[in-house]
Amino acid sequence: MLETLIEIDRSLFLFLNVSLANPVTDFVMPIVTSDNLLRIAYALAMLLILWRGDARLRWLVLVSIIVLAFTDQLSAGLLKPMIGRLRPCHVLDNINLLVGCGGGKAMPSSHAANAFGQAILFALLYARVRWWLVGLATLIAISRVFVGVHYPGDVIAGALLGTLVALAMAFMFERLIEKRLPGK
Repeated sequence: MLETLIEIDRSLFLFLNVSLANPVTDFVMPIVTSDNLLRIAYALAMLLILWRGDARLRWLVLVSIIVLAFTDQLSAGLLKPMIGRLRPCHVLDNINLLVGCGGGKAMPSSHAANAFGQAILFALLYARVRWWLVGLATLIAISRVFVGVHYPGDVIAGALLGTLVALAMAFMFERLIEKRLPGK
């Protein structure tokens, strides 16, 4: 059973990374997945919220930082070493590798965990931006397959991890912080 799932994951990776490769995705996906771009965009979004947001949103920035710390440390610091799955760029030949392969392990994808953690946290509490945030998180997650550094299963595991952390933190935010805000 496990070998069947691994083979499906490998086949889906090759389909997305090799068969669907084209000049547009080869140009766009490395930009979407860029660590520096994602850090800058996150910092700017949080600064904008601190500047223009209400008290609820300002508190949510703190919760967002906690979610990011949890998703990143759980994925990169705990689960990747424990699972030990190698990245496809370390084990497969003739793939479309668009960024550096990296020396770390693959499962779960930290990019997917972090993106979904943020998207789900804000989407749960601000429904009007839900689809934009989840769409952006999905694009970031799938970009990891297109650039050749993660299997689809890695990004699904990362997305699930980020979603679970966000759900837990949103629950705590609503129970602990929102009750103490003025007007509540």
